[in-house]
Amino acid sequence: MVNIASGNTIAEVASLIGDAARANMLAALMGGQALTAGELARHAGVTPQTTSGHLARMTEARLLAVEKQGRHRYYRLASAEVAQAIHALMAVASGGPKRHRPVGPKDEALRLARTCYDHMAGRLALAVADALVRDGHLVLSDEAGFVTESGRGFFGTLGIDVASLRARRPLCRTCLDWSERRPHIAGQLGAALLDRVLERGWLTRAPESRALHLTRAGESSLVAAFRLPPDWRGTT
Repeated sequence: MVNIASGNTIAEVASLIGDAARANMLAALMGGQALTAGELARHAGVTPQTTSGHLARMTEARLLAVEKQGRHRYYRLASAEVAQAIHALMAVASGGPKRHRPVGPKDEALRLARTCYDHMAGRLALAVADALVRDGHLVLSDEAGFVTESGRGFFGTLGIDVASLRARRPLCRTCLDWSERRPHIAGQLGAALLDRVLERGWLTRAPESRALHLTRAGESSLVAAFRLPPDWRGTT
């Protein structure tokens, strides 16, 4: 049974996300990994006591879920729907009025490759999506994606059995990349792709960041596997 969201309910959720400290915590969790209260406090720039109150409110509103491991508690986004909502707000915010802010190494790292909840984003993700469409492995529309027969075979070479990716979430959908303004691959397939490149060591997670580091061996492997063009880093 799905509840019908009233205007008041929408306003309550929006007010929770609208606080800067809570928004920074939610953005940090878009990396796809569960974080402790201490880690989230550092991302938000507030005290542990203040963080505790914020986490309690967001957990009660089902924006966050908490997992207990021994004496520690780890917080994560409660669902893929919450992640989609946060990502949509990021896309809207990035398209707002321009503010002068020097571009630093961290920004460039995020634009090159980063996690978007449970899948890849940034220029690398766009280059991979473009290559899969070019080679006839995927057909992408505004919101959804279709895996072709050749695609099923191709993903099998990467160790991804497309037929086994059956869950309540869509197999393949598109997600608008907030930094590049074009769609990358999300859904079960996007998550499986991220898992695979991390398992193979082609990408590594940056500590306390959504950025993904491209290893030297990983870049050559990705270029070979997906037949990426020489100028893929300049994808726009």
